[in-house]
Amino acid sequence: MALLGMALGSFLSAGGCALWRPGPTEGQRLVQVLQREIAGGLERRHVSQQFEQFRTFTAELLDASAGQKTFSDKTGNCRLPWFDELLRDPVKSISEAEEFTRLLHEACCRESGGLHEVLTMAGRRLGAGELTAAPRPAHADPLRAIEAATGAARASFDRAIAPLTREERQELLANLYEQTTGGAPLGHRFADADKGRRVCDLLEKMDRRALLEAADALTVLADTTLLRELGNMADGAAPAAQGVKGALARLIETPHGLIVVGGRGANEYDLDAMRDVCAVVDLGGDDVYIEGTTTPERPVLVVLDLSGNDVYRGERPGIQGGAVLGVSMLVDCAGNDQYRAGDVAQGSCLGGVGILIDCAGNDTYRGDRRVQGQAVAGVGLLIDRAGNDDYRAALLSQGVGGPLGFGLLDDLNGSDHYFAGGKYPGGYDDTPGYGSWSQGVGVGPRGSANGGIGVILDGGGDDVYEYDYFGHGGGYWFAAGFARDFGGNDQRIGSTRTMHDGSPRQQAPFVRWGVGYGCHYALGFLFDDSGDDCYRGDHATVGYAWDIAVGIVCDFKGNDRYESAGSGLAQAHNAGLAVLFDAEGNDVYLGASAAEAGAKVDYHPQDKAGGNFAFLIDLGGEDRYSSGLQNNTEQERGWAGGFFIDRAAK
Repeated sequence: MALLGMALGSFLSAGGCALWRPGPTEGQRLVQVLQREIAGGLERRHVSQQFEQFRTFTAELLDASAGQKTFSDKTGNCRLPWFDELLRDPVKSISEAEEFTRLLHEACCRESGGLHEVLTMAGRRLGAGELTAAPRPAHADPLRAIEAATGAARASFDRAIAPLTREERQELLANLYEQTTGGAPLGHRFADADKGRRVCDLLEKMDRRALLEAADALTVLADTTLLRELGNMADGAAPAAQGVKGALARLIETPHGLIVVGGRGANEYDLDAMRDVCAVVDLGGDDVYIEGTTTPERPVLVVLDLSGNDVYRGERPGIQGGAVLGVSMLVDCAGNDQYRAGDVAQGSCLGGVGILIDCAGNDTYRGDRRVQGQAVAGVGLLIDRAGNDDYRAALLSQGVGGPLGFGLLDDLNGSDHYFAGGKYPGGYDDTPGYGSWSQGVGVGPRGSANGGIGVILDGGGDDVYEYDYFGHGGGYWFAAGFARDFGGNDQRIGSTRTMHDGSPRQQAPFVRWGVGYGCHYALGFLFDDSGDDCYRGDHATVGYAWDIAVGIVCDFKGNDRYESAGSGLAQAHNAGLAVLFDAEGNDVYLGASAAEAGAKVDYHPQDKAGGNFAFLIDLGGEDRYSSGLQNNTEQERGWAGGFFIDRAAK
């Protein structure tokens, strides 16, 4: 109990977390400076009309593929309205992305009502409408509050799947995992295009607002007041329960299943053997949790662990705050914890809600595909409030949004390590590398559906990001991805240094598509607020846009280093907008063709598409460039739409 009080006390005294940022409006102000530079540059070069053509042409293509309309392999299946708005106005989208990531992180940090705000923001981006605040359970007994919350979540989830017939639910349950994950080694495609489209059609029938309401019903269970009340419960003696090793304090029968309360010693819970249990509360001890899936008979599962160095392990998809056609929440209040899983785990969902909140400790997260804040048709959240944490995944993980999905990983404080890749094919035979599709990535399965919203945020600390192809702050196929780090000296080092299993890397280091990129009707945003940071990639990276796309990198403060061995550092091709903006510091840029916009548009009619637009803008500092670029100069790159601008400090 002392450990729980210490963890919650320090969390509350910090106001939720220690935010490292230059101020609530500094990023907003600097983005406005960037937008004025873009507008002024277009006007000076007399290419404002061409840029408007680019916007108009983009809107025409979005209109031509909206709803039931199609052309080529573009469809309106699972199209999110917010994505559509962002792509139609790409310069305005930069300020929207800055505000969205800032407010989302502030909501994650807020101790009271923050999780509701996160879900409200997710609901708006998913086109689910406004969420009203979930009523607080009027129960003095915290166990009865758990009963009320799980019951409300069950009722909302039943409404969410009500539009599906019984046969459609069975079909979806039989095919959802295999099409999206199990049989799909490439991040940008489902196992079978036609069967994947059928899965998406069924997911689109679900009631998204009801799914968000199911998640919102559980927000009270992450409230520190309720967790303290649970921690103050007196020990008791309850009879043994199936699937549990160790002492139990209480067993509470509810209409939705048993609530099991474990004692303050070490326990082991085989959650899938506890099929009549809807919630587990553990009062303390170093515990072990095995599996923990939702099922049609148990669509809602909650685990609240109050203290101890715990181990969560399993192999089945949909565990550890993960769900396949269900609603799952895991809250761990204290301790250095280990999370080990396969697919769809650790705040992840396929057709539902998955939430994992870890409040304190130096934690390790291990998973394979679609883990650590990932969602298809629903909301997947992983919020780690404190500690130096280690995240390791292979594919479609760490803040990823698939069709109709909002995926978020937010680590609020500590020096953390993120690894994503090192196992599955990269998808390009002409260059070495592995697939990642992770770390703040929105991705649509080409040929089946449009993509969703993926977000990775980090509040502070000196962090290391390893990522393979299509990693870190990117969008692919009618989707949007966001990455933001609010403080610390961070290293975005590029390709993973080992294989996913820790063995020596089998292919030469190489990253294709990474670090603020947009590819094929998509947007990617990367913001860094402060610190001396490193950004690295090899090809199509560090502010890169390809084919009706937007790729943005904004660093607001620090002495930074940007490297691209091939194409990258603010480049745009086939009708795109690419931006690399550094607002302060003595910076180094290493790239053969920085700030270059291709003169031709190969994929679309040149006279309609308007052109390609690229901006590398550095304000102040003594900077070093390759490619013959110089401080305090402005240069045209590629054609009139390619801008290199270095301004002296004012």
